[in-house]
Amino acid sequence: MIQNLGYLRSTIMTERNRTSVSDSTEEVVLLLNIGSPDSPAEEDVARFLTSFLTDKRIIPLPSPLRHLLVRGLIVPLRKKRSARIYRTIWDKDSRSFPLIRHTKAIAQALNTAGKETYAAMRYGRPSVEEALLPLRKRQNIRLTILSLLPHYAMSSYETAVEHCRAEIGRLCPDIPFRVIPPFYAHEAYIRALSERIRPYLQTPFDKLILSYHGIPQNHLDRTTRQTLGLHHPDGCCTADDPTASVCYLYQTRQTTTLLRQSLGLREDQIEEAFQSRFGHTEWLQPYLADRLAALPSEGAGRVLITSPSFVCDCLETIEEVAEHGKRIFMQAGGLSYTYIPCLNEDGVWIESLRTILQEP
Repeated sequence: MIQNLGYLRSTIMTERNRTSVSDSTEEVVLLLNIGSPDSPAEEDVARFLTSFLTDKRIIPLPSPLRHLLVRGLIVPLRKKRSARIYRTIWDKDSRSFPLIRHTKAIAQALNTAGKETYAAMRYGRPSVEEALLPLRKRQNIRLTILSLLPHYAMSSYETAVEHCRAEIGRLCPDIPFRVIPPFYAHEAYIRALSERIRPYLQTPFDKLILSYHGIPQNHLDRTTRQTLGLHHPDGCCTADDPTASVCYLYQTRQTTTLLRQSLGLREDQIEEAFQSRFGHTEWLQPYLADRLAALPSEGAGRVLITSPSFVCDCLETIEEVAEHGKRIFMQAGGLSYTYIPCLNEDGVWIESLRTILQEP
C-alpha cells in the first residue's frame, strides 16, 4: 500500500473532483519522465542542460542569478563533456536515448494492455504540451498523471508534476485530472523490483547496493517548508511525521527496507548509497563513489548494484553506475561487479503499473 501520503491524497482528491466525472468518462494516462536531449549534438545538449538547470527546483537561486550562473558558466563549461558522454549511450538506429525509448515503450505496452497512454518529458521531447494538444478537443475524458519517478523530490517528482499541472491549466483547463502519488512503497512496485533482482541473487555475492539519485541535503528542509509549511525533523522522518509524504530520504529508506524484506536478505547484505552529486554543497550520503572504493577493503568483493529511483535506464544508470561505478570498484580491488538493469518495459512492471493506476 502507499504510505504516509495524506497531504498528497487530499491534493489529488481536490483535482479529481474539480470537474464532475461521469461513468462514461474515458481515462487517458500521461506518463511523466525527466527527459533527455534531442540528440548528442553539442547544441542540443546545451539546450537540454539550460532547460534543466534553470529550473528553480534544481538550482534554487533567485532567477537572475540562476540564469547568469547556468548560461554564463555551467553550460559553457559542461556542454562539450556532457555531449561526449551522451554520445556513448545514443542509439543510432532509433535515433534516441534509452530513457526516451524505454518511456515510450512503457506507454505502448500500457496502450496494448487497454489503457490509452502517452509519454511526456519534463525537459525535452516529447513535451507535456505535445502530449496535451491532441486532447484539447476530446470530450468525456479524465487525465491520470503518473510520474515515473517513484520518490518525492522537488527536483524530480515535484517539478515534473507541477509543470504538468501548469500545462493542463494553460492548454486544457476543463479536462479533469488526478495525480498518482509517489509509489516508492507500493507493493506492486516492490514486487516488480524484487522479480527483477531475484535471479541475480542465485550467483554468490557479498552486497546488494541500491543506488538512488542524490539530492542536496538542504533540499529535505526546503521541500517540507515550501510544500507543507513545516521544518524537516533532525535526522529524518518517521512514519508518523506528516513530512514523510514529501521526504525523499525517508522514502528511499522505505523502499530499501521493503525490498530487503521481499528478497529475504539480511541487513548486512544490502545497503543504499546516493549518486550524481553536482556542485560543492553537501548531498545525501553515503556517496556511491566513496562506498564503491571502500567495499573491497571491507571484504565485499562481489557486488550487485541497481538503481531503484529510476524505472528507465538512462545516462545516470548506464554511464555513471554500470560503467564508471564498475571502474571505481574494480580499481579498488573488487572481484565482480554486476549491474542489474532498471525495470524498463519488463512485463511484470507493466502489470504493476496497471495495478498502481487502479488506485482509487
